Amino acid sequence: MDKATKAEKEKKKADAKQSANIIKTLTNSSFAKEFGEFIDRGNVVDLAIGVAVGGAFTTIVKSLVDDIIMPIASLLAGGADFTSLAIDIPNIFGADTTAHIAYGNFIQNVVNFLLIALTVFIIVRTLNRLNTKKVVKFEAEVKKAVKESSEKRN
Repeated sequence: MDKATKAEKEKKKADAKQSANIIKTLTNSSFAKEFGEFIDRGNVVDLAIGVAVGGAFTTIVKSLVDDIIMPIASLLAGGADFTSLAIDIPNIFGADTTAHIAYGNFIQNVVNFLLIALTVFIIVRTLNRLNTKKVVKFEAEVKKAVKESSEKRN
């Protein structure tokens, strides 16, 4: 074995040892430990579930707005559809092209956003009211049970 090959092998061993030390230092750092605790707590899984359910809920709300609310709103507004509104601006530099600014799409998307936000608000408000009624009912049952329990003791 010649000296160059032997030196290369020793250099590779030293590099590997240095890399192992860097990895060991990183994995033993407080940041890595905190990240491991974060993963172990289940926050990542909860977040992934939230994103998946949020995506499905978004599809449902979008369908509700697009397929049910927008046709009714369009009837009430006299069939207003903003998507066809646009301005064509000719090229001032002499080329035979125009800039097509479809501002109607923007207006329609703003209207859709407002309707989706209103729909989500109504859904969340309704769910909160239902949950509040359940909590009030539960609290009343607990108070009644505590009162009955204290009367039995006396």
